[in-house]
This record gives sequence, C-alpha cells and structure tokens, in this order.
Amino acid sequence: MGRYVIRRLLQAIPVLLGSTFLIFCTVYALPGDPVMILGGERRIDPVLAAQLREQYGLNDPLIVQYWNYISGVFVGDFGETFQGVQVADLFAGKFQVTIQLAVTALIIEALVGLGLGLYAALRRGRWQDHAVLALTLLLVSVPTLVSGFVLQLVLGVKLKTELGIDFFPISGTEAGWRSFLVPGFVLAGTSIAYLVRLTRTSLMETLRADYIRTAVAKGMPRSRVLGRHALRNSLIPLVTYLGADLGTLMGGAVITEAIFNLNGIGQQLFQSVARRENAVVVGVVTVLVLVYLIANLIVDLLYAVLDPRIRYE
Repeated sequence: MGRYVIRRLLQAIPVLLGSTFLIFCTVYALPGDPVMILGGERRIDPVLAAQLREQYGLNDPLIVQYWNYISGVFVGDFGETFQGVQVADLFAGKFQVTIQLAVTALIIEALVGLGLGLYAALRRGRWQDHAVLALTLLLVSVPTLVSGFVLQLVLGVKLKTELGIDFFPISGTEAGWRSFLVPGFVLAGTSIAYLVRLTRTSLMETLRADYIRTAVAKGMPRSRVLGRHALRNSLIPLVTYLGADLGTLMGGAVITEAIFNLNGIGQQLFQSVARRENAVVVGVVTVLVLVYLIANLIVDLLYAVLDPRIRYE
C-alpha cells in the first residue's frame, strides 16, 4: 500500500505540471495588457507601466514566467496581485466558503442520489421507477440560474411570509451551516441526476449476477443480500464518480456563489478574470487540480476497502 501511494504521488507531479502549464499559457495568451487594464478608463503612465511589467516579470519569456510561478508553488508561494496582496492570503477565507459549499453539495448528492437510485432499482419497471427517471430529466434540464432563483423565491420568500418558516437562508453565510443547504442542492442538482441513473444501472446489473441469485436461493435475508453483497459491490463506480465530482463542484461554484451572495473563490475567480489578475486565476486552477488529485487518490485507496480482491502491491 505504501509503495502504491508513493507511486501515485509521483504520477501526480507531471499531471500538476502539465495542467498548470496549459492554463498558464491560456491565461497569458488572452488579448490585452493586464497592466493597462489596471487603469480602467484612465491611461496609466508609460513609465509606471514599464516598472510594473518589470516588477511582476511580464517582460520575461513565457517559460521563464511559468518556472518562476511553479517553483514558488512548491514552497507555498502563489505569487501576488497587482495590488501587492499575496494570493495565498487572498485564498485563505474564500476557499473555506467554496469548500464548505462543495462538501455540502457532495453530501446532498450522495444521500439523494444513492437513495433515489436504490429506490428506483428495487422498483424497476414500476411507476415509482419511471417517476424517479422523470425527476432526473427535470434536474438535468433546468439551468442552475433558474433553479437557484426559483428556490430562493419558494424557500426564502414564500415559505417565510406565508408559513412563517425561516430555516433556509438564501443569501450570505451568516446562518452558519444552514446557509449552504439551498445553494448546495442547486450546485448538486445535475450531479444528483447522473448519480441516480448510475446507481440504478449499477445496482440492477449486480442484482442480476449469479452470486446474488445463489444467496437468495440459500434463504439469505433480503436486507443482507442488498446491503452486504449487492450494494457494496455496486459502490466502486459510484465512489469513483463522487470522487471526481468534488473537483467539478468546486470549479462550478461560480454561478451558485453569485446567486446566493457567497463570498467564495468562485466570485474571486470571476473578478480576477475580468481584471486580468493572472496570478489569481492560475492559483485557483492549481488548487483545484490539487483537490482533484487528492480526491482521486482517496478513491483509489477506498477500492481495497469496498472490494477485498483489489490489492495494491
């Protein structure tokens, strides 16, 4: 197991270098001069602009700029903005908001997706199964902007004014963990639909396996057949999907954070792209890549727990 972890960590290095280099090239290839954009409608003095380009290394070749950036990342230095603020300090509080939102969405996705998928698989072909599948189509079809504003209206306005229930905050983070319930569901909406269908398909295939029929024929209780054999052996593709989806949820939080006024990394990323704060944009992507790599490593290690036949030499 130890050798496997070390090997995976070594394999993550070229992935990190390749992905950050690509986004670095993409960001710096955008049209416009980031120094001149700082002045907005006012023109920056050419002498000051030249000093800023020299200070931030914008006159260096692209490969030199990338080397200076990535060498700093390995010691925890993500650079600084044009206002002199360290990018790492800028991330400190805002990444916490985004991580809370993404983890809340992942928990909601796992509970609702696995639950509805299991329910549909056990009632395949019946009206309950068709109702669940229709619900997944609705979740996939409705854009995040629409579902976000609808839930804000229903849960934040109608529920409060007509029934006096004020449990679901719809803006800001002042209510603690409750502030992330509605935006977490909105963020996880599409992923829930995919997970329901994946759970349903995986469990239905497992229930048709020979060893399941043998267990039922021997008189094993239905709950034990489902829990110990069928569901456990169906979890590997589901855990794989959930692990990969964590990075997707964090990356897709831009719209959700804007709708619910959450001061997370999504809003910061949007503002940084508009202002051409290249160090911030590349830093956000770098952290998302790290989260994705760590999540996939954890998923791979869980394989041995879910299926004892899998062993890491």
